[in-house]
Amino acid sequence: MAKEKALIRNPILPGFNPDPSIVRVGDDYYIATSTFEWFPGVQIHHSRDLIHWRLVGRPLNRGSQLNMLGDPDSCGVWAPCLSYADGLFWLIYTDVKRYGRTTQSGSAGASLRDTHNYLVTSQSIDGVWSDPVYLNSSGFDPSLFHDDGGRKYLVNMRWDHRPGFNRFSGIALQEYSPVERALTGPVHLIFRGTQIGFTEGPHLYQRGGYYYLLTAEGGTGWGHAVTMARSRELTGPYELHPDVYVLTSRHRPDLELQRAGHADLVETQAGDTYLVHLCGRPIRNRGRCILGRETAIQRTVWGEDGWLRTAEGTGLPLSAVVAPELQPCVFPPQPEREDFNGPELPLDFQWLRSPWPEELFSLTERPGHLRLYGRETIGSLFRQSLVARRQQAHCYCAETSMEFEPDGFAQMAGLVCYYNGSKFHYLYVSRDEELGKHVRVMSCLPDQVQSDVFSAAVAIADGTPVQLRVEVDFERLFFAFRAGDGEWRRMPGPLDASILSDEASVPGTPNFTGAFVGVCCQDMAGTRRPADFDHFTYREREYRADPFASEGQALS
Repeated sequence: MAKEKALIRNPILPGFNPDPSIVRVGDDYYIATSTFEWFPGVQIHHSRDLIHWRLVGRPLNRGSQLNMLGDPDSCGVWAPCLSYADGLFWLIYTDVKRYGRTTQSGSAGASLRDTHNYLVTSQSIDGVWSDPVYLNSSGFDPSLFHDDGGRKYLVNMRWDHRPGFNRFSGIALQEYSPVERALTGPVHLIFRGTQIGFTEGPHLYQRGGYYYLLTAEGGTGWGHAVTMARSRELTGPYELHPDVYVLTSRHRPDLELQRAGHADLVETQAGDTYLVHLCGRPIRNRGRCILGRETAIQRTVWGEDGWLRTAEGTGLPLSAVVAPELQPCVFPPQPEREDFNGPELPLDFQWLRSPWPEELFSLTERPGHLRLYGRETIGSLFRQSLVARRQQAHCYCAETSMEFEPDGFAQMAGLVCYYNGSKFHYLYVSRDEELGKHVRVMSCLPDQVQSDVFSAAVAIADGTPVQLRVEVDFERLFFAFRAGDGEWRRMPGPLDASILSDEASVPGTPNFTGAFVGVCCQDMAGTRRPADFDHFTYREREYRADPFASEGQALS
């Protein structure tokens, strides 16, 4: 009887994990993904069987490598490229400082972008990464190609702001000199893309006497696709794949994995080729991808004609894929509850933009607690005290316990479900002159005439810890709280969780991240009034028609 083959279940990196770049070093596989305005920059996951993955680090973790203060929402770190050569890991990334006007109708502003590309290296994936080498600013999605002769070349999409020109004007190539630590020689425009446009996300490979160029096209929405071209010469001309698309779901709205594109290739120890790509999973009755752009993987084969195709030959992204015959390697699950007993923030959590976290929070000032210092408004592009983790399932519950004594209405702290500064639901504690200390909900809605909406305030006693809780089932979001040992009280709802998505947006604005859940603290009076959080629990679960069926019980 034949042995049943193991399957990979997609997405392999659920939640906000877009623009994957993959590399194999010996028996270890690593994927780097974009982090945009979230700090530290670039997520790196590790696997040994392509089925099970764990987060191992974020290499851009200090100010000399990355300072995103002032970077707009959905700017910052775009599309990293991770490779290995000469005994080093090489990581290329873009820091986007200005997004500019897009080609979409309804967008405004100048079509200018600031996209600075850098290179860092490390001897080990979890070691200390070097300070960056500046490369260029001509476009984004840079990728480093190590050719068979030991030379290195940078490719990136080229941005052209001029009226009447294609802003995604093609893929540029230039040699990189490790000795000079700089790009050198002429710039070659090697590929202008296909008719669907938005040509970006380039990666180069050598195989069978050809140079193969893999690109993303069609934009990162429903029309996304992976295209391929090849040439006998590095600088071209490149001929297009006969099927045009190597992978896309643009014509198949029935598939679970939508928005398939922005891919990279890896070869297993046995010589099989797998393709990682970003995707989105829209919720059925809203058509919005609350979990953001995720990472999936597909099995591919090289045909007799020398072209790459998916193993089934359909060019469609599958939710289940035959895994390579590798020794299974299962990692222990991450704990659902974090008690903040260590001096470092648990790896699942990030904050926004600043390379100086000591200005925003501390895990040592009050041991066993995460202390957030009240800073700027929620949505600030500079010093915002918000610590959160990714939402990685459509149904989950989260809960925290907070001690916070505000002096006035300018001080707020609580539990937040956050996409960016114009899309969030916030259960917070504050104070005013009449009601005193109270709990209420603020929502920022991108698809309503009135964008900021508040619930009625509920008074609570001074000097009492408050537990804050959120229950999410697809597009339904409910908040609840309890003061001290009191009963849980649910706030008005349901709220629309689907606003925490790329699709819920004003036309022309950048929306490339995903939903987070976490804690935050503001002090708009400038006194840095702190809030202390005893723990944070995040638990993925099955759908509940009534998420408060057991509301008398805490999550922790």
